[in-house]
Amino acid sequence: MSTTTPIPLSFLTERFLIRRYSTSDEKLLFHAARESIAEVFEFLPWCHPDYQINEASEWLSSIKPNWRDGSAYNFGIFSKDETVFHGGCGVTKIDEHPIANLGYWIKTSSTGKGIATEATIGLAHFCTESLGLQRIEIIMSVRNAASKAVAEASGAQFEGRARNRLRLHGKRHDALIYSITPTDLQ
Repeated sequence: MSTTTPIPLSFLTERFLIRRYSTSDEKLLFHAARESIAEVFEFLPWCHPDYQINEASEWLSSIKPNWRDGSAYNFGIFSKDETVFHGGCGVTKIDEHPIANLGYWIKTSSTGKGIATEATIGLAHFCTESLGLQRIEIIMSVRNAASKAVAEASGAQFEGRARNRLRLHGKRHDALIYSITPTDLQ
């Protein structure tokens, strides 16, 4: 995706600073992931029982190159004063149409507070205003009730069920497809 102006490294929502991850976030990411394995692993296999700090470090080192080539924009969700890390959100699979896949996760101790919904709405605005996306998709396993609730609370429109759309832990999952377009955000 090519743009003529620099992509902002952060944005604010009502309660949060959502900023591009830094390699210095490795301990925050590692501890949040370790805390959340029981809740997250079923749907996000990267957050597995043997998750190690070097995995956090390796993933964080991919953020800047992905940002430069426009293939992904990943953010940490922080309190406005950056004293609390809540989880992450981002867009990937950006293509020429221009559309992308939006994802989110919240550490266990921060769930149930509307954080993912607020971050999703903020990220959708960022994607349409700063990246010029015309469509943002949110795709989740039909068994992921928490992600479904976030998509619906954020105002994403349900479009359908895609058979065998995801493979998680070697098993096929039907997926729910939601979308957000610029007109949905007005």
